[in-house]
Amino acid sequence: MTIDTVRRVAVLGAGSMGHGIAEVAAIGGYEVTMRDIETDLVQDGYENIEWSVGKLAEKGQIDEDANAVLERIETTTDLADAVSDADLVIEAVPEQMDIKRDTFSTVDEHAPEHAILASNTSSLSISEIATATDRPEQVVGLHFFNPPVKMDLVEVIRGEATSEEYAERAYEWAESVDKRPIHVHKDVHGFVVNTVLVPFMEEAAWMLSNDETDVRTADATMVYERGYPMGPFELNDFGGIDIGYHFRDASDQPVPPVVAEKVENEHLGKKTGKGFYEYESGEAGRDDADGVDYGPTDAGDFDTLRTEAVMINNAAWLVGNDVATPEAIDIGLRLGGSFPEGMCRRGDRVGLDAVLEKLEELHAEYGADRYEPAEYLVELVEEGHTGEDAGKGFYDYRTDPPYHYLDWELTDEGVLDVTLDRQERLNSMSEDMFAEIDRLLTDVDVDEVSCVVFSGAGDRAFSSGADITGFTAGEPVDIMDPDDVFTTVYEFDRPTVAKIDGFCLGAGIELALACDIRIGKEGSTIGTPETDLGLIPGGGATQRLVRLVGENRAKEMVFRGLKIGAEEAEEWGILNHAVADEEFEDVVDDVVSDLVTGPPVALKAAKQVINDGQEASLETALEMEKQSFALLTTTDDMYEGVTAFRENREPEFTGE
Repeated sequence: MTIDTVRRVAVLGAGSMGHGIAEVAAIGGYEVTMRDIETDLVQDGYENIEWSVGKLAEKGQIDEDANAVLERIETTTDLADAVSDADLVIEAVPEQMDIKRDTFSTVDEHAPEHAILASNTSSLSISEIATATDRPEQVVGLHFFNPPVKMDLVEVIRGEATSEEYAERAYEWAESVDKRPIHVHKDVHGFVVNTVLVPFMEEAAWMLSNDETDVRTADATMVYERGYPMGPFELNDFGGIDIGYHFRDASDQPVPPVVAEKVENEHLGKKTGKGFYEYESGEAGRDDADGVDYGPTDAGDFDTLRTEAVMINNAAWLVGNDVATPEAIDIGLRLGGSFPEGMCRRGDRVGLDAVLEKLEELHAEYGADRYEPAEYLVELVEEGHTGEDAGKGFYDYRTDPPYHYLDWELTDEGVLDVTLDRQERLNSMSEDMFAEIDRLLTDVDVDEVSCVVFSGAGDRAFSSGADITGFTAGEPVDIMDPDDVFTTVYEFDRPTVAKIDGFCLGAGIELALACDIRIGKEGSTIGTPETDLGLIPGGGATQRLVRLVGENRAKEMVFRGLKIGAEEAEEWGILNHAVADEEFEDVVDDVVSDLVTGPPVALKAAKQVINDGQEASLETALEMEKQSFALLTTTDDMYEGVTAFRENREPEFTGE
């Protein structure tokens, strides 16, 4: 049985997760039945879908009319009717094991024999849920993150009896609705993301309980010095302090006293108006007089390694127990927690020997189980695999270093397709991404490449710029490195194309400016917003932009931090083409086709003369052109071009 046989999806539950999953499935092209126990609940869920799909259509974020999506959704309060012809059942009922088991028992009676039976639970045991059925091998976890329409991650969890076939089918289905699934090979409490994420909030709470930190110092330090999107106490308030409390309590693990006190007093965070911060308006935000109010000057005396060591240790436990791979863990933390990088990658960067030493110190001082070093972490350190500086840690950096933020493929036609893949941060460029671009273009066999095409993962951004969360922690010398990367792109021996869909800002436009040809989809946004951050472009935009649009327009763009549409960018000369949505791929293909079939030696020479000629006098540049022309008249490609012209056929250039 293949994934093609999944045509109808039943979603049980019309709450925030249920109606979100139903919407995702319908947008993905599936017929959907959404069920809840009361008509009002179902109707509320459907109305939420109706509003959301309308907004997505209005913004051009779905490929069809909103009504076409809505027509694929049916609603009911009859569970048996909902699942009777479903190829995939996704349960999204309240997080109580009794309710889950009762639901699956009924599903087992009425769902087709071949159906995938999935639970959206965030922490309850898939294995225990599966025992409520007579087909536990078909029961799998499909843990979506909230809100499902916006969050790309799905954890695919195998229970003790889940078959490999059904786990793979669930994984493939998640991919088919444009989600990024990760395999969780064993049914452990918290699965992957929560196993590593919960200590981020919890360790700071233990430190607060012991008067070893204060709320604002902890939050500011983790955000402004370590690059996390929220501080630990801010995140507690945002998600609900009771969520972490129940997560720990359900697994009989100790809870930090300050967390227990907050829950006892019903100070649960943003949703109750008070938690670690106070929210008189009911809204969190650093710009509000109430709510989260820490800033960069609050950062300082907080032991960041203590928190990160526990998270890295939990990641090592997951890897060592074959729960998940380092790649899956890091994708999970990036997409599910919006972390700047995964904890396996961060561990390799920090040094696993330093992590182990910290854990041993903490275990000796406090004696808590959470500081007990994972066997796999100890093994890595004992073998000398302490991270990036040693050449190997969670990842092997010696012979085939991993690409964390680039997806790339060299096609049979010689097109090097490079995708900037950091969707969780609108493909913003981190230090690692800069290094990976440089390494790829330096290491690739240029003779096998006809052209390079850069694009951004997803449909929201080519790249929203450099990841500014790293600026406050980085050294000034490191911040200047992006220009070296873009110089590598600019000087690459083959034509380069920027395929722009969505935001192209800051470092994104600097990468595009380093490319030879820029094609943007109408509706994309092009700009240089650095001055809004108290900065200037640092990757060559002040120089390459002025050569394209002239001093007047370049100064206005940079001084005002302008962001302009693709059509205006084409008028100014920043883009070669601004193309309507329905024509975008065809135009890119036409351009790439011409580059693929063009004469490699002549294209290389033309690029070099054009680039270098801008720095020379007209007389010198013309002499460079003349010399290159003369040299090209001796190549096999020139003879092939002339012969093909005389024979009225397309030339077949060999690059010789």
